[in-house]
Amino acid sequence: MKLFVRVFLIAIALAAVFAATFALWGDWFERVFSRFECVAWFSEIRPVAWLAAVGLLIADLLLPVPATGVMAALGAVYGVWLGAAVGAAGSALAGLLGYGLARLAGRRGIRLIASEAEIERFRAVFDRWGGAGVIVSRVLPILPEVMCVLAGLAPMRFGRFVVALLLGTVPVSVLFAWLGAASAEQPCYGLAAAVVIPLVLWPGFLWLMRRGEGKAAGPSPGE
Repeated sequence: MKLFVRVFLIAIALAAVFAATFALWGDWFERVFSRFECVAWFSEIRPVAWLAAVGLLIADLLLPVPATGVMAALGAVYGVWLGAAVGAAGSALAGLLGYGLARLAGRRGIRLIASEAEIERFRAVFDRWGGAGVIVSRVLPILPEVMCVLAGLAPMRFGRFVVALLLGTVPVSVLFAWLGAASAEQPCYGLAAAVVIPLVLWPGFLWLMRRGEGKAAGPSPGE
């Protein structure tokens, strides 16, 4: 079985685990941590609400926390920019935690199902295309956790993962903080912009990385 098929099966298994948490506890978390409930709660504990929000967003790595509702509540309580900064920090920390745990725990596991050459090919593919997947996944349920874990298993280069994570996280955090502050609805156009703009920036980042790596390597011996 080819490595990509095995990785696809791993992704399906991860998605099934995360989906099971939604099926078991999703309704309860949605009621307790909805945008309106979080606004009321954060308003009562405003000086430390940012810490509670970051904790909830990190917990979203394993639990079905309605992350967009938490981000919107942050915008309503702290305003757009401070709320977005807190939301982006919490969401990014969750992504980094998933990546880090997968990279540490999966280092031996991935070698049980793949050769070094296969792992290197998989990492090269993920370095090039995985960033786009990380960016798009930030606006979807379940997939953010799956993509961060797969990026750690690849292992995707840390710098590229961080850039993709921030490109996907920051626009979404700003969007939902704005929605919370403005009490706006129907964020379809905003979501499209939050995905399309980072996806346009990602190839430019890869080009700059390749150019920098080329300069660092220096001229070939024959030049």
